Amino acid sequence: MRPLLASSWWALTIRGIVAILFGVFTFFWPAITLTVLALVFGAYALIDGVFNIVSALRGGRAQDRWWVLLLEGIVSLGAGLVTFLWPGITVLALIYVLAAWAVLTGLLELAAAIQLRKYITGEWLLALAGIASFLFGVLLVIQPLAGAVVVAWWIGAYAIVFGALLVALSLRLRGWFTSYQRGLS
Repeated sequence: MRPLLASSWWALTIRGIVAILFGVFTFFWPAITLTVLALVFGAYALIDGVFNIVSALRGGRAQDRWWVLLLEGIVSLGAGLVTFLWPGITVLALIYVLAAWAVLTGLLELAAAIQLRKYITGEWLLALAGIASFLFGVLLVIQPLAGAVVVAWWIGAYAIVFGALLVALSLRLRGWFTSYQRGLS
């Protein structure tokens, strides 16, 4: 197993370089990156919808709840079509879900901090975290496109780090494989 992985060290190098390039691309064009991700989701939803509908119609009447699968397929098809017709709505919906989550968890953290002050000191840290979450959510609602850019940058940063790790691993494997081949000859 080791020689097989090590002998294809160059494939890891290529994967790492592609990931790094994707990450850099994401930093320079975050809106395009999010649109592409939305379209990939749209393609998945369309395929998922088609398979659900086909499964419902083929296995249909033999199952008691075949209509649930059919309905799920129709919903998936609808989501896929909306994504392809208006990809910006998909990205915007994701940002609003993130905003709602941040606002709600922020308020709950504030409530927890108020309750905790009866029992411990230092609850101000939880209150501060709650305020930060709440303000982050409000900022996303006020400036949703800025939030989308931040999400794209996170994706880009991840891709760069992941790519760098793959390249580093590939170089280590290359060294190991070279030593391994010398040992065989």
